[in-house]
Amino acid sequence: MTQPRPDEFKPPPECPVFEPSWEEFADPFAFINKIRPIAEKTGICKVRPPPGWQPPFACNVDRLHFTPRIQRLNELENVADEGGFDIVCRDRRWTAIALKMGFAPGKAVGSHLRSHYERILYPYNLFQSGANLLKPTLPLDTSDKEYKPHDLAERQQFVQPAESCCNSARRAKRMRAEVDALVEQIKSSGVPHYAHHKYFFLSEKEIPILVKQEPIEPVSEADENKSRYKKKPSLDVDLYICLVCGSGSDEDRLLLCDGCDDSYHTFCLIPPLNDIPKGDWRCPKCLAQECSKPQEAFGFEQAYRDYSLRAFGEMADSFKSDYFNMPVHMVPTELVEKEFWRLVSTIEEDVTVEYGADIASKEFGSGFPIRNGRFKVSEKDEMYLKCGWNLNNMAMMDPSVLTHVTADICGMTLPWLYVGMCFSSFCWHIEDHWSYSINYLHWGEPKTWYGAPGFAAEQLEAVMKKLAPELFQIQPDLLHQLVTIMNPNTLMSHGVPIYRTNQCAGEFVITFPRAYHSGFNQGFNFAEAVNFCTVDWMALGRQCVDHYRLLHRYCVFSHDEMICQMASKANSLDVVLASAVQKDMKDMIREEQDLRDNVRKMGVKHCEQAEYNLLQDDERQCAKCRTTCYLSAITCPCSPGRLVCLHHIQDLCSCPLTNYTLNYRFTLDDLYPMMNAVKQRAENYDEWASHVTETLEAKLDKKKSLSVFRSLINKSELKMFPDNDLLRQLRLVTQDAEKCSSVAQQLLNGKRQTRYRCGGGKTQSQLTVEELRSFVRQLYNLPCSLPQAPKLKELLNCIEDFQQHSEKLLADETTGTAEIQSILDVSFDFDVELPELPLLRERLAQARWLEGVQQASTQRSTLTLETMRRLIDQGVGLTPHPSVEKAMARLQELLTVSEHWEDKTSSLLKARPPLSIETLSETAEKVAGIPAYLPNCLMLKDSISRAREWLQEAEALQDEDSIPLFYNLSDMVIRGQDIPVQLGPLKQLESLMAEVQAWKESAAKTFLMKNSHFTLLEVLCPRCEVEAGSPKRKSKKAKDITQHSKKKMVKLDCLSDVEKALSDTKDSASALATLGELRLQEMGVLSSLRAANESKLLPTADCMDLKVCVCQNPPMGAMLQCELCRDAFHSVCVRASSDSRSAQAWLCPHCRRSEKPSLDKVLPLLASLQRIQVRLPEGDALHYLVERTVSWQQRARQVSSSCGLPDLEESFSYLSILKTTHDQMVFYTEQRCIPLQGHVELEELMVEGLLLQVSLPEITQLYHVLLNGLKTHHTNERTSLQDDDPSDCDKLKKEGVNGAEKKAKRRLEREAVEPERRDKAKKLQNKRQKMNKDKNLERKAASTSSSHSDFSQSDDSEEEMCPAEGCQQPEGDEVDWVQCDGSCNQWFHQVCVGVTAELAEKEDYVCDNCTISDGR
Repeated sequence: MTQPRPDEFKPPPECPVFEPSWEEFADPFAFINKIRPIAEKTGICKVRPPPGWQPPFACNVDRLHFTPRIQRLNELENVADEGGFDIVCRDRRWTAIALKMGFAPGKAVGSHLRSHYERILYPYNLFQSGANLLKPTLPLDTSDKEYKPHDLAERQQFVQPAESCCNSARRAKRMRAEVDALVEQIKSSGVPHYAHHKYFFLSEKEIPILVKQEPIEPVSEADENKSRYKKKPSLDVDLYICLVCGSGSDEDRLLLCDGCDDSYHTFCLIPPLNDIPKGDWRCPKCLAQECSKPQEAFGFEQAYRDYSLRAFGEMADSFKSDYFNMPVHMVPTELVEKEFWRLVSTIEEDVTVEYGADIASKEFGSGFPIRNGRFKVSEKDEMYLKCGWNLNNMAMMDPSVLTHVTADICGMTLPWLYVGMCFSSFCWHIEDHWSYSINYLHWGEPKTWYGAPGFAAEQLEAVMKKLAPELFQIQPDLLHQLVTIMNPNTLMSHGVPIYRTNQCAGEFVITFPRAYHSGFNQGFNFAEAVNFCTVDWMALGRQCVDHYRLLHRYCVFSHDEMICQMASKANSLDVVLASAVQKDMKDMIREEQDLRDNVRKMGVKHCEQAEYNLLQDDERQCAKCRTTCYLSAITCPCSPGRLVCLHHIQDLCSCPLTNYTLNYRFTLDDLYPMMNAVKQRAENYDEWASHVTETLEAKLDKKKSLSVFRSLINKSELKMFPDNDLLRQLRLVTQDAEKCSSVAQQLLNGKRQTRYRCGGGKTQSQLTVEELRSFVRQLYNLPCSLPQAPKLKELLNCIEDFQQHSEKLLADETTGTAEIQSILDVSFDFDVELPELPLLRERLAQARWLEGVQQASTQRSTLTLETMRRLIDQGVGLTPHPSVEKAMARLQELLTVSEHWEDKTSSLLKARPPLSIETLSETAEKVAGIPAYLPNCLMLKDSISRAREWLQEAEALQDEDSIPLFYNLSDMVIRGQDIPVQLGPLKQLESLMAEVQAWKESAAKTFLMKNSHFTLLEVLCPRCEVEAGSPKRKSKKAKDITQHSKKKMVKLDCLSDVEKALSDTKDSASALATLGELRLQEMGVLSSLRAANESKLLPTADCMDLKVCVCQNPPMGAMLQCELCRDAFHSVCVRASSDSRSAQAWLCPHCRRSEKPSLDKVLPLLASLQRIQVRLPEGDALHYLVERTVSWQQRARQVSSSCGLPDLEESFSYLSILKTTHDQMVFYTEQRCIPLQGHVELEELMVEGLLLQVSLPEITQLYHVLLNGLKTHHTNERTSLQDDDPSDCDKLKKEGVNGAEKKAKRRLEREAVEPERRDKAKKLQNKRQKMNKDKNLERKAASTSSSHSDFSQSDDSEEEMCPAEGCQQPEGDEVDWVQCDGSCNQWFHQVCVGVTAELAEKEDYVCDNCTISDGR
């Protein structure tokens, strides 16, 4: 970001801006009184009216024509007609000239006209006539010695710092020398052209020079002396004489013109010069010749002497847009402000602008609407006619004191209009009589204001006098002429408070009494201003008159006359105003009495009453101080028309004082009754005011309580006293006292923020100790007494004691945390900001940190790297302290060493291949002495320890005579692989583990079925978990085996128990014994399971309540019965698509656990394991399985040789007949099953054979012997039944083929499988396909079911024939069949009888024969 230049203008702070509500805006004087305590501190303020307050612009734009006031050259003729400036002044004809010129009659019009002529036109008249070039302007011995002509050149001077003259400044192309503009105007119109703001420009280091002069060229000191001072030759004749006085005396004051070499005395010039000017100097003749050259000023059309409002606006907008080279509305106000003050401070650049200032609204019309005016107001805008903010009404409203001034004072009681353009300015000034002023910007671009408060007026004047003393010597009332401008930054640098604001259209700016203000316009705009005075101004008004008397400045109106005018209307005055008038009148009468007494003592004898109120103001002005006389004056017969005030009686003439006459308006006896009338009017108010004053000024123990102040305010409200300064002061004091009381009570009650406990700082409501001390002083300095003051004083004493104690603790470096914390706890009771608290907190943090370091260092396990880093990070944030820095250095050194060894140890542990135990031991010895917790170093130490322990175990394992257990070997390998140390035996053990793992994979491939959920150990061991209906198995528990446990296992409930028992055995013999116990447990549990499953199928049971199969649903339809567990299973649930009628016994999914390899495949596995020389549970289980298999094989052969087969074929028809005769049975079996016939030995032998996970031919032979023997016996029995009792056979057949029973069976079967069909549609489809593929088997099974046997098939020689007429004999892999649901129960091709597969599945089918025979 670019830095501003040192000489760049820096805007002062903004003044207050008020935005009143509609209620506040209704009464302008009440609102101004309300904001006065705030606004008078800045001198100026801005007021934004409420939204919607937009008065119409009533000025006639086309009619308004104006010229800058310095261009009123027609006034020159009128003065000349009266005899000239000197004669008019001597004969006091200014009022007559004003009337002749058409001005409205008024007391001050003559004075205003004289001031403007003397300041603007008279010097130019002298310059234009050239009279001052040949002879003195005024005789040196004139009788009016006090008169000094104030010509324009004298007023338009510029004071610039010396160093700024040497600096090169940017010069705008549009700029021309102001002297060129003057010459061009003289040539074209004979009227000089001056900008309104060409006044005194002051800076810190002043060099008074003329504005109207050529650019200064540097002149060496030698040349300057040569050209300025001419030494006389040795001749007696003066070679250089002054062309004005003709004298050659005072040679050191003779100036030589650099153009014509003419010489002039500095004191003969008009205006006289105090010092020799620097640079080239031109005499008045050369200046006139230079001015006669044709020049054109940039920026304006100079063809006309006056402007219409529209023409002035066009010129102003054109000037601004050309100057800034951008549209006027896009120029930032900040840029215009900086450029304005740059131009003011740069003498090399000259920009001429015009300002339509002080345009009388009475002549051209106000911008506000007025009654009976030319501007017609609409009904909605009539409110603005009476509005107090209408500047035509404000000055003459009842609260304004100016209503008692009889004359219309233009610009003071009548508004003035101002038409501005860019850079047009108004210089530092205060309002006449130090009155208020209010300015309203009707429209246009902003107006920038600067103001200083009234109390800084004398300070501002002193700064200006200090920077330009010679200008004030020439003209003491310089600051009252609106001709002096000074950079606000310069004033601020000398301590003068300056404030600024930008007044935008529709906004008011109010200036307060004696508040200096100045400013400039940002562009084309239209403003209106007027003065007003309130009651609080009256004392300042009298002080201003005394100030004017010292400056010899005329008054706009007589203050004494205004006071007497108000006193004459005492009964109608407001009580507050009456009180103010009475006080002012009292001072006036006392001063008048003293002056009159002094006059009598001086010898004036003659007295005469004079009606001064009937005279014009310029006819009763003091000849010395120009004060307007009213109460009295002194005259002398020798000087008719001349008078002086009683202060300057010595300055009237040279006649004896006895010739003087005291002229008076009132006698003192007349004045006292007037004052008493006012006093009586204000008596009640004065009594209240006296009480208020006494209360406010009470001291020490005479102070009243706060309740007395409140009662005085209540009394003023009860008496309806109007708002005034005393009441406002009383309210302000009361408010301050109430606030102080509230704050004091808050401090005493301890209502504080939780700043200390939360670690925060000062809150907005907290005071510093010095502020508290000042607050206590403020409590005692209040005009009222507060009960909290002594208590707060005591609190302050406690805080001071706390501060002393804190200083002692801070000075002691050995202070502990407990002591510091205790004093901090004491500070919680103080709701103030204590400067010691941050230091105490810092010391507490340091002490806590040091204690933390000490505590971490005492225990090695707590001093980790992270702890050290954290402590260092915390220490970095602490305030520097020797003990902290020392501990920090130790910690940093320890951290560096620790990190080094940690990194090195980590690299050693991660080395591949691992390093030897000797190498790592050397490193471990080096890091053992580091007093810190180092994980990697501890890991190194632990790794070395574990490596040594592992090597000892490995050595012991190799030295043992017994075969090692697989678990121990695996544990050794796993622990060895986890140790980052080079271990010699590890590779050998890993190789052995690989061989064991390969053997286990080979055994699993041999025994386990594809996708089997059984483990190898579970398959090889006897079954310890025998449970029907659900394949649930307990999860394998984690191994928790104690190597030397000698506890004998009583019961093995799960596989993990078996595995643990096998691992706990010392040798293979113990393992085989454990497995033998498990076999006995298996046989007992399985026997109970078989009996339970068989009992479920007894005729007495309700089959619908049974839960069979893996689906745990009732038996229904085609079923399969496991030969081992004897449980029934739905064919659709357990039969795979590849199942077919096999010669092997059918086992359910729970009982078939492995592939059952042959013994020839198993023996090599056992041999290979014996070569590995490692014991593992699977190996012991396989060893036991082989021995069990060989043992069973021998038993089976013994039984086969010792027992004949006929003995095994006893009655097996019990179950079959029972099942077929049970009325509730609705299922049938698809395969034959060995019946339980009571041969326990054979059954146990068969059961154990089926439990073996190795296939043997003896198992198959025994199965077929038992199964075939059952078939033969069954066939013989059936034949005997048919031969013995054919009726019974027919009955049985009839019962078996009963249509209603069969239909119910099929319906129930469908209902039973219907829920499964929804979830398992694919299985149901497979079922139908399997039924179609094995139609012969199903037909035979169905016919057998309807006959006398349940587990045997009908004649195997029955042909597969479709009984339908015209059978189409379909061929293929799958042929769809349908069974008749009538009495014949025959099977038909679906295509032959016209039945679809979907219909056959859902509906009953009855063949034609059954339909006819059944009468359907």
